[in-house]
Amino acid sequence: MGYEKGEQNIFLKLLKKRFGEISEDIQQAITELSIDQLESLGEALLDFTVVDDLINWLQQNQEQ
Repeated sequence: MGYEKGEQNIFLKLLKKRFGEISEDIQQAITELSIDQLESLGEALLDFTVVDDLINWLQQNQEQ
């Protein structure tokens, strides 16, 4: 649980650095991701150029 929270915080910081402030909805969606999803997000993050790329990724990868 602590490891997952730490990864979530790292991704939130990286995304804020890349895109500026991100919405509460996006932050909430990230906190709901599993460890495997967070690792996939880490790889995908390198390809994101706009915040819409992140939103699309989240929509495609959130647990049902």
